[in-house]
Amino acid sequence: MSIASPQIQPPLTASRPQAEAAATRMQATRRAVAHLIEVGARLLALAAIVIFFGAKIGPGFYSAGNLESILIQSAVYAMGGLGMTMIIITGGIDLAAGSTIALAMTVTAMVLNHPGTDVWYWQMLAVLAGVGSAVAVGAIQGSLITALRVVPFIVTLGGLVTVRGFVKQIAHNEEINPTPGWIYRHLMFQVQGAEFNWQLFPVGVWATIAAAIIAAAVLRYTKFGRRVYAIGSNEATARLCGIPVQRTKLMVYAVGGLFFGLAGVLEFSKLNIGQPTGAVMYELYIIAACVIGGTSLNGGVGSIFGTVIGALIIGVLYAGAQQSFWPKQVQEMAIGVIIIAAVALDQLRMRRKV
Repeated sequence: MSIASPQIQPPLTASRPQAEAAATRMQATRRAVAHLIEVGARLLALAAIVIFFGAKIGPGFYSAGNLESILIQSAVYAMGGLGMTMIIITGGIDLAAGSTIALAMTVTAMVLNHPGTDVWYWQMLAVLAGVGSAVAVGAIQGSLITALRVVPFIVTLGGLVTVRGFVKQIAHNEEINPTPGWIYRHLMFQVQGAEFNWQLFPVGVWATIAAAIIAAAVLRYTKFGRRVYAIGSNEATARLCGIPVQRTKLMVYAVGGLFFGLAGVLEFSKLNIGQPTGAVMYELYIIAACVIGGTSLNGGVGSIFGTVIGALIIGVLYAGAQQSFWPKQVQEMAIGVIIIAAVALDQLRMRRKV
């Protein structure tokens, strides 16, 4: 009579798919925490700059009118930054952003520089013309980059000079001063006066916030947005995966032109003037806003929300420096130092990931 040996139960362990799912969730949690830390650091930097200039200038720096002025200027940088963020994520750059903004400003002013244009359809036509001209510039540059396989730096550097010269040519190198209409009176006209206004900010600021939300949703939830990140992360791999790299790049530069055109309309509405020499160095401020916001110049990394924070930092720094009567050259050096520091931090972050 034999005695049966007892059955030994194997230890309870998670299946391989469950383990992989748990690891994926852990990685996602770590990325989310790291992203929150980065956002928090940028918000702290913004708060520190605001506090610094508030202590230096006085309580007037915190007045509703002054804060609104900062938001108005920051909105122009942020609107342009939405397009620049997408371009930089693909691994590209657009050095002609400032010239494109000046083109949109001037074309808008030219359309409105006629009697009887203070009606809604003329105002809309002016906006469409200004934005359309900027989209055309973006599409042409994107076509040259994709068709000729020339690096974006060279193409857009040439675009910076060419577009600026074209704007001066069509405006005969003169400022255009149309009769004030709806765009000037409502789009970026300050609403905070002696009394509190329920609107809080001008229409243009609200439009920039709406555009940022739409741009963030496009990058996060659409096929186009996933393609943008894939191309910036590894263009060769994206091409092997069947992504139409050249067509996507062309679309990105056209969309960048769209946002530069909207920034030009906002800039025009601040002064109701078309300036062929306007928006000088705006490409520097816009790129700085993107880099400060965490968009990597190596491509593949960037967020719309970070760019908006970066634009606010540039806007506060610009306003605080002016109100502190810093010389223009000191303001430019400060922006340059911030850009170098942001790029250095980005490089350190990329090396840690390797």
